[in-house]
Amino acid sequence: MAKHNDLGNLGENIAAKYLLKKGYQIVDRNWIYQKKELDIVAFKDDFLVVVEVKSRSTDYFEHPADAVTLSKIKFLVKATQAYVDLKEIEKEVRFDVISVIKKDDKFTIEHIENAFIAPID
Repeated sequence: MAKHNDLGNLGENIAAKYLLKKGYQIVDRNWIYQKKELDIVAFKDDFLVVVEVKSRSTDYFEHPADAVTLSKIKFLVKATQAYVDLKEIEKEVRFDVISVIKKDDKFTIEHIENAFIAPID
């Protein structure tokens, strides 16, 4: 497995542990839709929360959260709609982004709640 995949998997595991400590109930991880995935799907309060996790070994060139582009947002919204329909979920949806940045042997976590709203096409 490529080194960036290892960091991505580690980042998702760190993000999941962080969310569990914050009281989130994780119901799915790496849910596949059209060959792409929703990283973490969880319940928190009255929301279905879809969490996009971005991991980097540095934020020197680009902060990880900045890698969530409009095309990525559109995919997340479309995949989330399919998830909600399939699972028959009747909760309001919120989209969060968690950035995991590795510096030496330490990890910094930034959690942006309600990071974006679904764009209208």
